[in-house]
Amino acid sequence: MPSWIVAVPKPKRAPMGLQEAIKAVQAESRAKFDESVELHMCLGIDPRRGDQMVRGAATLPHGTGRSVRVCVFAKDDAAQQARDAGAEVVGDEDLIARILESGGGGLQFDKAIATPDMMPKLSKIARILGPRGLMPNPKLGTVTSNVAAAIKTMKQGRVEFRADKGGVVHAGVGKCSFDADALYNNAGAFAAAILSARPKGVKGGTVSGYLLSASLCSSMGTGIPLNMASLVHAAQGTRKAEA
Repeated sequence: MPSWIVAVPKPKRAPMGLQEAIKAVQAESRAKFDESVELHMCLGIDPRRGDQMVRGAATLPHGTGRSVRVCVFAKDDAAQQARDAGAEVVGDEDLIARILESGGGGLQFDKAIATPDMMPKLSKIARILGPRGLMPNPKLGTVTSNVAAAIKTMKQGRVEFRADKGGVVHAGVGKCSFDADALYNNAGAFAAAILSARPKGVKGGTVSGYLLSASLCSSMGTGIPLNMASLVHAAQGTRKAEA
């Protein structure tokens, strides 16, 4: 670039209400595939402190738009229930042995569930499943005796979240092809889950202390800053609907 040419930075976009931002993301999507709509939320937490880690799961009322392949570690009646409920992969010690032998190569599932009696046996492959986010966890509802209900939740639109080192949580809340109201309700459900996961040690108000900022974008698009009051309002609407 010649020295006399000065690059002019693009002006920052003003925060938009959630409904307005959703319509903007859909209108600006130019990819040849159905892009995901992503919600990114910056939290007022210190991820280095164990008592301020934000982790959990949210169920999106309109799903994620993605097909989810579920694996269930179970035996006997629970294994049959898993098959009847539509789990793509079901097994016990034999399945664990195959995963261990392969080193995790070619895993044919996106989510994993286990019955409580299988958890001690899963320790053999914890180093394989853990880094991939596939290790069943009681706190996330993926260790359960009611495997049919867990499978249904997974396939209906359950998304797990965990704050990264910068205190930011990320989630896909649907596809650009979704109805705008469906995306609004999904985003509200995810925000409600983040509010419910607020650590007790975080000081300040909902926006001033915990939900610091948020943005919405498509997979290939630029982030649109959100008006935080509108996001909180959507979350509160989800809570009222669940009450």
